[in-house]
Amino acid sequence: MSGIFMPGRMSQALGSTLPLTLLLAIGLVFFLRAASKDRTTVVEIRSSKPPLEVLPAMTEWLQGRGWVAEETNPERRLLRFRGQVEASAGLAVLLSMLGAVGAACLGLVLCQLLPALAWWPLLLTGLGPLAGWIYRRRAARAETLELRLISHDQATGSALQMRAHRDELIALEQEMGPRLGLFGAGDLLQSPI
Repeated sequence: MSGIFMPGRMSQALGSTLPLTLLLAIGLVFFLRAASKDRTTVVEIRSSKPPLEVLPAMTEWLQGRGWVAEETNPERRLLRFRGQVEASAGLAVLLSMLGAVGAACLGLVLCQLLPALAWWPLLLTGLGPLAGWIYRRRAARAETLELRLISHDQATGSALQMRAHRDELIALEQEMGPRLGLFGAGDLLQSPI
């Protein structure tokens, strides 16, 4: 039992803890990249209703969500909207806390591995808010949403192609789908991404 606290075993345990702590840091970097990744998707949506009913309803819905009409091109049958995506304050705080805890863990390991540094490695904890700052800077951006009328027929309804952020497409499907009889983008709700 007393062999557990021998110096040789202690440095061996700390030596294995350092790579695990570095893996946590690498995981945080990849989480930051995934949290601010552009998830623009192109989908084809169909409606049983005519375009003169679908397009104004969708335009009104989009403007109610803060999108601003940027371009209307009747020849190309294209509507383009612009909007500003804001970073989640809650996620920024969470990432800052995770960064601070991870940096503190790295500091503790370094204090044990390199005792000559005394308590200085614990100052790495101050780098924690940097993770939240990086996320906020990368996630806040201007985005566009394109709505193109592919075909319109009184018998079959409307076919639209939308290019937008995945979350916006899901919100459209959930809120406007039943009202406008939209179908064709149901795979967004089943997608694990």
